[in-house]
Amino acid sequence: MSKRDYYEVLEISKSASADEIKKAYRKMAIKYHPDKNPGDKEAEDKFKEAAEAYEVLSDEQKRARYDQFGHAGVGGNGGFGGGGFGGGMNMEDIFSQFGDIFGGSFGGFGGGRQQVKGSNLRIRIKLNLEEMVNGTQKTIKVKKMKMAEGATSKTCPTCGGSGVQLKVMNTMFGQMQTQTTCGTCQGIGKVADKIPAGANAQGLVKDEEEISINIPAGARDGIQLNVRGKGNDAPFGGIPGDLLVIIEEEVDKVIKREGDNLHQELYVSFAEAALGTKKEIPTVGGKVKITVDAGTQSGKILRLAGKGLPSIDSYGKGDMFIHINVWTPQNLNKEQKDFFEKQMDSGEMIAEPSGKEKTFFDKVKDLFN
Repeated sequence: MSKRDYYEVLEISKSASADEIKKAYRKMAIKYHPDKNPGDKEAEDKFKEAAEAYEVLSDEQKRARYDQFGHAGVGGNGGFGGGGFGGGMNMEDIFSQFGDIFGGSFGGFGGGRQQVKGSNLRIRIKLNLEEMVNGTQKTIKVKKMKMAEGATSKTCPTCGGSGVQLKVMNTMFGQMQTQTTCGTCQGIGKVADKIPAGANAQGLVKDEEEISINIPAGARDGIQLNVRGKGNDAPFGGIPGDLLVIIEEEVDKVIKREGDNLHQELYVSFAEAALGTKKEIPTVGGKVKITVDAGTQSGKILRLAGKGLPSIDSYGKGDMFIHINVWTPQNLNKEQKDFFEKQMDSGEMIAEPSGKEKTFFDKVKDLFN
């Protein structure tokens, strides 16, 4: 089942302001909130769907990638992220990130206590053209903060585990009660009890973990993949952060990329250009044979349709363009020199443009038509 457009989910236009996006999400969140729809699976799915849409559209960078590349550019089920709210986050995740959106209308799960989230990690992975075209799986070792073995926590003595502190103030209008985040536990409701040697004050220790990352076909230089829950651990049983994977393109020595299209140069001898020949060339899908027609001029461009990269925002593929260069011999032996001198003297091998030859600018124009 395909994912719905995020703007459609929140019922807003693509030009909606940040404030309009926030208001639209709050409206949807209240409408489908679990407290108002107990046991309603469809309402729960819509609640998560709205949260996923808001998570992307409320972030300027994610929104820009979504507007350019669609779901593939920002993660989510079936996209670059490997699981969005609907696939990887539960209600605790949503309330921990967007609990302030609901104001006083509803409580999150666990009253005033906040669900802490670990910090995100960022890494860079280089892909060659073949990996970008076909997709790949990379297994890497990541150094991250993890809960130390033997670390334990206890209920915060200041707030009693609620995560908040109540303050009563006497004013000319009587007593006023305010609620603030607990300064001792920072709203978590727990504090460290036993901390093993080598761990920090939150019971975390740096460790190495081997992580497999599925990179789908069509990944591009600069795209960011979001691997949920593979960042730093959070203290006291909170939600782990995410691993943000930034794709870097490994420059190919032969094939050059321009958007979805690929280019490479092919050198042929003077004899091959005059008589015609067949050449085997590399592509990202393996080697293919092409035909160089007799009488081919230097600068001619051959097009191999569909031999480029998959398009991010459509089902099509780019093309491969072969730029023919005729290699003029430089070191001729006596017999070869005699042959060419005879041809020059006879007037049979002279440059005689027919007027139909395409200029450099014509060739460039053809590439974009």
